[in-house]
Amino acid sequence: MIVITNKEFEQLAAYIKANYGIHLRDEKKTLVTGRLQNVLMQNNFKSFTEYFDYIKSDKTGMAVHTLINKITTNHTFFMREEKHFYYFRDIVLPYLSKVVLNRDIRIWSAGCSSGQEPYTLAMIMDEYFGKEKLWWDTQILATDISSNVLEKALAGVYHSEEIQTLNPKWKLNYFNKIDNENYVISDKIKKEVIFRRFNLMEERFPFKKKFHVIFCRNVMIYFDTETKNKLVNKFYDQLEYGGYLFIGHSESLVRGEAKFNYVQPAIYRKI
Repeated sequence: MIVITNKEFEQLAAYIKANYGIHLRDEKKTLVTGRLQNVLMQNNFKSFTEYFDYIKSDKTGMAVHTLINKITTNHTFFMREEKHFYYFRDIVLPYLSKVVLNRDIRIWSAGCSSGQEPYTLAMIMDEYFGKEKLWWDTQILATDISSNVLEKALAGVYHSEEIQTLNPKWKLNYFNKIDNENYVISDKIKKEVIFRRFNLMEERFPFKKKFHVIFCRNVMIYFDTETKNKLVNKFYDQLEYGGYLFIGHSESLVRGEAKFNYVQPAIYRKI
């Protein structure tokens, strides 16, 4: 095994934090070393210094894509923190259906991982609007920094165990059976989600229109306080007035520093 020195870890961690916001604490050194071993061995690197130099010199961007895919954790599942989805269905959608006069509802799933969150939102909106859905534009932007999870999200294939807790009506209407173990999201729902690779640390967000809802859950736990506060302020600027921000239940905004109004645990609003 190729061991990473303290200096090498500090250099790698500083690079990742500066470019991607992820704060790798010292206790993550063993985890990082283990996840990157195959990459170093396959490329015949003799040290992490050689590997780091390779990342910085690679003009294709593939080396850093591989790095991010290796070090990011993408644990999620359908209806994770389900109270958020019920609030979205029962409070947010009735509000938006009244105030969005052009019927263009803009939602961003930031840090969408393997797609369960945006697909769930799409299913909720399809069920909520019913036959009226034809007259609404409800496409969801779903972004993540990891190309690996975006590939899985685009495929929309999930094991039967992953969807067993879903509403039977949803399984019938929104999933197609591939075999005894796997299901795929229906094209009706797939077309409602636009997946893109996106780095939340971009200095300027490229979106032309503001969003009505932003879901960014269990992403900021990997950021330090300064990085998180800057991102939250960007989210505020990207939301319409009256819009909602959903974060993870293990996360919180610092009252007095964030511009958002607190609604309830892990739900905030721009007013």
